[in-house]
Amino acid sequence: MRTSIATVSLSGSLTEKLTAASRAGFDGVEIFENDLLASPLTPEEIRARCADLGLTIDLYQPMRDIEAVPEDEFARNLRRARHKFELMGRLGTDTVLVCSSVSPLALDDDTLAAAQLSRLADLAQDFGVRVAYEALAWGRHVNTYDHAWSIVEAADHPALGTCLDSFHILSRGSEPKDLEGIADIPGEKIFFLQLADAPLLAMDVLQWSRHYRCFPGQGGFDIAGLLQHVVRAGYDGPLSLEVFNDVFRQAEAGPTAVDARRSLLVLQESVGLARLPEPVVPTGIAFAELVTPDAEPVAAVLGALGLSRTARHRSKPVDLWECGEARILVNTGPAARRDGAGLAAVGLESPDPTGAARRAEALLAPVLPRRRAPEDAPLDAVAAPDGTELFFCATHRPELPNWRTDFEAIGTVGDVGGGVDRIDHLALTQPWHHFDEAALFHRSVLGLHGQESVDVADPYGLFRSRAVTNSVGSVRIALAVGPAPTEDETRAQHIALATDDVVTAARRFRAAGGRLLPMPANYYDDLAARYEFTEGELATYRELGILYDRDAQGEFRHCYTQTVGRVFFELVQRDGDYQGYGAQNAPVRLAAQHAQRPLR
Repeated sequence: MRTSIATVSLSGSLTEKLTAASRAGFDGVEIFENDLLASPLTPEEIRARCADLGLTIDLYQPMRDIEAVPEDEFARNLRRARHKFELMGRLGTDTVLVCSSVSPLALDDDTLAAAQLSRLADLAQDFGVRVAYEALAWGRHVNTYDHAWSIVEAADHPALGTCLDSFHILSRGSEPKDLEGIADIPGEKIFFLQLADAPLLAMDVLQWSRHYRCFPGQGGFDIAGLLQHVVRAGYDGPLSLEVFNDVFRQAEAGPTAVDARRSLLVLQESVGLARLPEPVVPTGIAFAELVTPDAEPVAAVLGALGLSRTARHRSKPVDLWECGEARILVNTGPAARRDGAGLAAVGLESPDPTGAARRAEALLAPVLPRRRAPEDAPLDAVAAPDGTELFFCATHRPELPNWRTDFEAIGTVGDVGGGVDRIDHLALTQPWHHFDEAALFHRSVLGLHGQESVDVADPYGLFRSRAVTNSVGSVRIALAVGPAPTEDETRAQHIALATDDVVTAARRFRAAGGRLLPMPANYYDDLAARYEFTEGELATYRELGILYDRDAQGEFRHCYTQTVGRVFFELVQRDGDYQGYGAQNAPVRLAAQHAQRPLR
């Protein structure tokens, strides 16, 4: 189906919004009235600009407080409408959105509302315009889609139809059975469909609508279920996004538009309206790559953690560090930032690297160009929303290219009992305006499962996190965003290394000169009140800065290194079937990191 986006969903000038929508691949736009009023372009110039960009103008909106009002007020409304219809002719669009009235003058009189909307449609028809009547969730008298449709049906005018808006329908707590009536609306009378998701919040619906909408798949609404009913009714117009969001209004328009269109592609796939390459779910983490201007501080930490420098890339300044199945690449290339080590790339074990790349490209994550020597293994990589490069790998699989063949051995993997044996998870701090996009990207492009968002109290604000995993937990990525749009080294990305004995691993790290992050004594006093430990166990945790958590499935012990540049490491021990990340310990860890100065 055709796709469209309301200009209110993007930031910038109208010209910037139109350009971003076109480059993202949208077919059309809704022109929001405020964007037109603020534009220096004439309606004719906007029309020409859209045509040059290959965009249709699918809707002009909104017209407010039109119906069920006293006659003198309605006469003024018709005068206003005449001007808008003339304007629409200049714009080259033929559908206008009319919201159900919130005016204190509006009367609770469906017969009057139908009669006045019919008269409005008479005038619209003279200008070749169609009127799409929408129920606002906070409408004074009309606030449900079926009520709006009953008024349209009673008016019985060819130029009058309804607009269905997923937010206004689903924000009222509609049950699945409440949506069944959509399929009874004749498809030709559904003039327009607007889509928006939202997190499930308990707040005033108007404020919820104006500040917290998001793109389909980024919130808690069943947008796919609603769309199935609309398609079943016979609707064949555009799928259009109308998203009011404070973050999107401040973020760069281009990436937001790409995120928006990706959400529609995934939505269409979910209801059978589009066919995309199948998701190829990664089966493990092949490596994590750090980029640093000075490898010495990172090498010291890795060595203390028990990893050995085993190989060096034949043509690039990249070293491979290993212990068990844990592999860290350290890149000292010239493009590194000057503020210390940072996590730049992740290698994902893939059953089908080529298929994974096809899926990524279909979802607007183009494969990144990669400089490589003729003898280097051909690896496909895509960029995650935060800029992290994701490589699709096949390690030790002779039928597929192996990235390990690019490295020449310079050492052996040490056999350290009780040491680290694999990467347990990666924690990637997202730019403040990419959090929802990142969650959708990792679920849709990589086929990972998203867990519920968790809010953590940081000493300087609220820290939000959401994990994505494969079904067996061999790939775990925790996405996080800080409380403010600033880069903060204490909220750096980190690599969690799994061990079967965190106490032994922590002692060895410290004995090798590593610096563990100390935790406050009050934390351990609270642990003693909440749990029973064996003799000396809690004293050991206190000594080493080990944090503890448990649930019905198992136990979790973990500790942290001090930050090196913009990255730190975590040692984790999972016992039983514990699947979490010690979220309740995060406030203590964050406070401890704020109190420490990162290593350079």
